[in-house]
Amino acid sequence: MHLILDNFSPHKHPSVRAWCQANQIELVFLPTYSSWLNWIEAEFAALRYFALNGTDHRSHAEQDAAIGDYIRWHNQRARPKTGYATKSKIRHPDYPFKVA
Repeated sequence: MHLILDNFSPHKHPSVRAWCQANQIELVFLPTYSSWLNWIEAEFAALRYFALNGTDHRSHAEQDAAIGDYIRWHNQRARPKTGYATKSKIRHPDYPFKVA
């Protein structure tokens, strides 16, 4: 199994690396300053923009409710991401993947 990560320092901790090696998980790190390649980053940005920016939540519970409201709203409208890199050779079934 390959796990794709950004370069957040806890991802590189020796205990994380040891656990992954013991469980046959290969860590694959995105290049530095390219977190935009990780789709979850776009989701976090949207969450921050729609639920947190420009707000003054009076409690953690109020902030949690705003985040939950956004997530429920987003999930009701979610669609699969199917149009990404449609002409990329890696999307074709005959692409020669190299597994170490």
